[in-house]
Amino acid sequence: MAENDVPKDYGAEYSEESFWTKVGAFALKAGREVVRMALILYFCLQDRDTPAWAKTVIVSALGYFIVPLDAIPDLTPGVGYADDLGALAMALAAVVAHVKPGHRRHAKDKLKEWFGDGCDD
Repeated sequence: MAENDVPKDYGAEYSEESFWTKVGAFALKAGREVVRMALILYFCLQDRDTPAWAKTVIVSALGYFIVPLDAIPDLTPGVGYADDLGALAMALAAVVAHVKPGHRRHAKDKLKEWFGDGCDD
């Protein structure tokens, strides 16, 4: 395996500040569903009851979301966030047992703040 073939550690890209910067700057461009999943994962990550393995999955997915140059660069019109959506969906599916109604409620409240009413979860 060549050095370029080694998967990037996207977890190293995650920080709370970089997450909020990315979401704040690109929420409308990324779209409601991408942001909804990212927020649910973020609030699950903040929960002390979430096990370490689940937090590792979440941090990796959010790190991937934060990195602007990934499989499909985020600036690509129309499809730039499709890979982010896939990564977030896979992470959410992996940790869904640890997602609480409160995590979803906090995400929904943020979505309403940013996108207005009509943000059903």
